[in-house]
Amino acid sequence: MTNTLNPQVPIDQGPDIPPDMERRKLLTAATSIVGGAGVAAAAVPFVISMTPSERARAGGAPVEIEFARLGPGEQLTAEWRGKPVWILRRTEAMLRALERPAHRAKLADPDSKVKSQQPAYALGAFRSLKPENLVLVALCTHLGCVPTFRPDVAPRDLGPEWPGGYFCPCHGSKFDFAGRVYRNVPAPTNLVVPPHRYLGATTVRIGEDPAGTA
Repeated sequence: MTNTLNPQVPIDQGPDIPPDMERRKLLTAATSIVGGAGVAAAAVPFVISMTPSERARAGGAPVEIEFARLGPGEQLTAEWRGKPVWILRRTEAMLRALERPAHRAKLADPDSKVKSQQPAYALGAFRSLKPENLVLVALCTHLGCVPTFRPDVAPRDLGPEWPGGYFCPCHGSKFDFAGRVYRNVPAPTNLVVPPHRYLGATTVRIGEDPAGTA
C-alpha cells in the first residue's frame, strides 16, 4: 500500500505470514487446550478416590500404630482425628511410682473419677489396657497446648520433687506417666485416653474399643 503523505515510503504491514502458518498456529493452540483439559479430567477421578479416606480419617476413622521399636521409657507420637496421640512404653520404675500413696496425694484425680477422660476399661492407676503401654491424646486439658515429655527426674527447671511425666510449657500444668493431672495447676482434668484395642503385642488400633466393651 502507498503512503499518501509520502509515496516513496510504504506503510509497514508487519512480517508476511503465509496462510498455512496461521492455520498451523491455531491448530497447535487448540490441541494444547484440549490436551490440558484431558489431563485435568484424568486427574479428577484420582482426587475423588482419595477423598473418602481423608474424610473418614478426619471424622475419626481408627488408625493402626505399630510400635515394636519402642524401648522401655520411650515414646512415639501418632495422629488420630487430627490430634497428636502418644504411645509410651513404661518402665517398671514408672509403674511402681504411679501407685505410691505419696504420689497419689499430689494428684487432682488419681482414681479417674471424671469418666469422660477415659473409657471404662482404662481406669485405675495405669489408665491403660496393658500396664506397660500408655495411649494418650497429647493435648493439655487447659487450653489445648501439647505438653512436653519430661522423663528426667529432678531437672533444674522443674525442681527436685519432679519424678518425671508431662509438663505443659504454655501455662505450667503437670501430668504423671498415666496422664493424671497434678493439683493446683491450670488444667482441670486428666489427659484423655482415647478408645483403643490391641491387634497384636505391639500393634494398637486407636479409635476403636475392644470387642465386648463400650
